[in-house]
Amino acid sequence: MNKGKMINSRLFTKNPRFSYLPDGDKYFLASDEPKYKFNVIGTGTMGQEHIRVTMLEGRATINGIYDPNEGSVVGAQQQFAQFSDDELTVHQSLEAACMDPEVDGLIIATPNYTHIDLVKKAIESGKHILLEKPIATTLEDAYTIYEIGEEYPAVFQIGLQYRYKPTYRETINQVMGKSQVVGDIKTVSIAEHRVPFLDKVNQWNKFSEFSGDTLVEKCCHYFDLLNLFADSRPVDVYASGSQAVNFTEFEYDGKKSDILDNAMVIINYENGVRANFNLCMFAPMFYEELVICGDDGYLKAWEKVDFLPQSSSGTGIDILRADESPSLRITPNYPAPIERSGHHGATFMEHVDFVNNIDGIETPTATALEGLWSIAVASAAQESIKTGQVVKVNDHLADHKIEI
Repeated sequence: MNKGKMINSRLFTKNPRFSYLPDGDKYFLASDEPKYKFNVIGTGTMGQEHIRVTMLEGRATINGIYDPNEGSVVGAQQQFAQFSDDELTVHQSLEAACMDPEVDGLIIATPNYTHIDLVKKAIESGKHILLEKPIATTLEDAYTIYEIGEEYPAVFQIGLQYRYKPTYRETINQVMGKSQVVGDIKTVSIAEHRVPFLDKVNQWNKFSEFSGDTLVEKCCHYFDLLNLFADSRPVDVYASGSQAVNFTEFEYDGKKSDILDNAMVIINYENGVRANFNLCMFAPMFYEELVICGDDGYLKAWEKVDFLPQSSSGTGIDILRADESPSLRITPNYPAPIERSGHHGATFMEHVDFVNNIDGIETPTATALEGLWSIAVASAAQESIKTGQVVKVNDHLADHKIEI
């Protein structure tokens, strides 16, 4: 059915209020059959979010899943059942999920430390791949996956979806698009203040051995953004951090938790841009702030969830310009169903471009190289915390026998 050019109706087609309509009476609410089928490997919190946004986005569907944890499988089935009466295939092995002849793409959302082995198996399929962040837990594994991604004949996308959050996406439009509202970028600052890591199966995110530590596991998103706005290679990194509050007495299978819960990181780039990142993982809120200063203006973007009854939660961007240009105040948001689907709509928009990539449309999704650079900065920052010294990024890469 050719409906011509009109407002995107995909969100309306999913609304159960209109389920009473016969298919023949649907015009604006008519939806095309999904073009692609995906399997999700790893169906914990993020895997279920990928199921939800795939079904909501509508141009693809979920054909099957694989996860050895029974509770994760049940959760995935419940998510899928909200969108479809079809039967969800539950694969009994990783190989069966990867080699499933019914599917066009694989979404890998397993614990960080499993990424390297799963990618090596998944590429045997030749299918399109969306690999959740971080690309890997070590520089060596990240570089191996980068090399795989560079040569892979199908789509190989890294799930650094924060660049799709409404605040950051609009900031990218404002400072890197035609407007370039701050002029030439000189300094970039990001802060994240939030509650501790939530529980995971086997509590893998409480141990650096499995997560890569906090600056790799969680903060690769922010280092990706800093690299993106700096538009240059990092030269050196200095960081300070510790495990001050969270999980200091936590043990699992006889091992004590050893992950950072606070850090301050300074990064210098080849083009003279200076950046910093401030992390606190024991704040009773979720707050992110981005400040960019250029030679022609200032931009501050923020996102806040404070859990208070008279909440000041929300998003905002303030742009202050030089005298000859107007200043702006923006409240960036996606439609409510998209924002509720997870990560304030970023994962949904990432999936829009995953399908676009499969269709051959150029998109700003994170590449394997960008995934590697986000880990390179995180790894250098963690090394700086251990040694108390400034870390030269090229030397740090060389120490790991990596040349980019």
